[in-house]
Amino acid sequence: MAIIGAKEEHVDPRLTRIAQADNLVWYKKPNLRFLYLILIPTALGVEWTSGFDSSMMNSLQAVKAWSDYFDNPNASRLGLLNAMYSLGALMAIPFIPTISQLLGRRRTILFASCIMTVGAGLQAGSINSDMFLASRWVLGFGIPFAIVNASALLGELAYANERAIMTSLFNASWFVGAIVAAGTTYGTFQMASTWAWRLPSLLQLVPTLFQFAFMRWCPESPRWLISQDRGDEALAVLQRYHGEGADGAEFVRLEFAQIQSTIKQEQTLASAFVWADVVRDPPMRRRFALAAIMGFFTQWSGNGLLSFYMKKILALVGITDNRTVQQVILSNTCWGFVNAVPIALIAPRYPRRRMFLTCTIGTAMVYVVWTVASARSMIDSSSQAATPVLVFIYVYSPYVYLTPIHCPYHCLCIDKPCELNIGWNALAYTYLVELFPFQQRAQGIAVEQLTVRFAVFFNTYINPIALDAIGWKYYIIYCVWILVEIVTVYIMFPETHNRTLEELSFMFEGKEIQDKVQKDVDKVLHVELEEISGVPDSDRRENAVDRKA
Repeated sequence: MAIIGAKEEHVDPRLTRIAQADNLVWYKKPNLRFLYLILIPTALGVEWTSGFDSSMMNSLQAVKAWSDYFDNPNASRLGLLNAMYSLGALMAIPFIPTISQLLGRRRTILFASCIMTVGAGLQAGSINSDMFLASRWVLGFGIPFAIVNASALLGELAYANERAIMTSLFNASWFVGAIVAAGTTYGTFQMASTWAWRLPSLLQLVPTLFQFAFMRWCPESPRWLISQDRGDEALAVLQRYHGEGADGAEFVRLEFAQIQSTIKQEQTLASAFVWADVVRDPPMRRRFALAAIMGFFTQWSGNGLLSFYMKKILALVGITDNRTVQQVILSNTCWGFVNAVPIALIAPRYPRRRMFLTCTIGTAMVYVVWTVASARSMIDSSSQAATPVLVFIYVYSPYVYLTPIHCPYHCLCIDKPCELNIGWNALAYTYLVELFPFQQRAQGIAVEQLTVRFAVFFNTYINPIALDAIGWKYYIIYCVWILVEIVTVYIMFPETHNRTLEELSFMFEGKEIQDKVQKDVDKVLHVELEEISGVPDSDRRENAVDRKA
């Protein structure tokens, strides 16, 4: 039980109650409306890059000019071309918390955009497979910095009522880039020149240009500002974007006090060596174990096959025409976007555990039917099985996006996989942001990215080899594994629904620490009241007693 930790406890949700009593919708608040609009290109836009890359690499396998130029890569070489992206990401993980804390959320995203710009340029200009491999590594090295900080920035800037929806939309944004990539590749795949694949590679620059163009208008995370002793700037951000409701001033005062007190306590508990927090105590071990589990589950739920090897999956049921393959990829990506956005708006309204279980159980059922249909196709040598396989490829997508996890480089949706919309996609970053206190948030999401990259590296390298070797029988492994996921979610995943980030910060640490933080919050509020009124709080209480007498 040491790694699982004690049962979680929650503090009095004073801030949540104020937010829930605020009936003024976000689009009627000018400053908050501007904030959410500017977060689209600067934070949600990070997922456009991730989706573009995953979908493009999936589609390029059906581009003859690309296959010819790189000498028709065999299964092993193809797996390496795809896996190199994850290898680059794995190399970046150790540096993410330090760089994030040093530069802040905004500048770290820009730092990542610079790296990905170089990678996209190298990929578009590749003259041989080694240069293409190098470009994949550079792109992979840059993307985790952006994903970790963009998802955290969304959670730390959004108002309490919309925070879960904004972080859920992060994964859904993956489809914007994926659709553009699939559409571009579908338009160029018949070109005889190398521009059939160089043009899509070059267009991968576009999402990063949005970050460069709009980041100057995006505020910094108030939690990072407070951690850097820049409280005045943090308070100004909170007052501007969170103070427009009916009790906006009271909300901001309490929120600022909670952030200050929580970060102070986090810094007291934090280890000097940044990664030592991973094994610091049972509560932290539980958090990081959950982050690691989410990363694996996101990529080992069968979505990795659809992400990069749709052509091989369709070939197993007799669909080999390149145009048809491109049409399936494009239509499935569009379908993923159509169901991902509504689910991202709806899923955060329900308890997290319920949505995770719904997603995982649904995924298991879909995969079983898909496996049976593929088996009948091979056993009976019949093309009729292609229809149910296609149907369940599309059915897979909504279930994938109902969950709370993320995978930034995969299939049709390696990042926001096709079958995880109900849970592993819609709630992934929402859940991760809620699980971790500010001081460990970048580390927590980085650990999730670490296991995502390990899982994706394995899947992208092994999947094509396994499909060539044993065909549809390989699906059975995923059917069994998804059952393990269902049991794990039921036993280990805590509920975080309907709480602010500060109210969740010490939910595993016990009541003693929570009471200490609450006392600090009250002290901060009392000091502020003294500054406002000019009367010491003790005198104000004595006066109140005299008046009562």
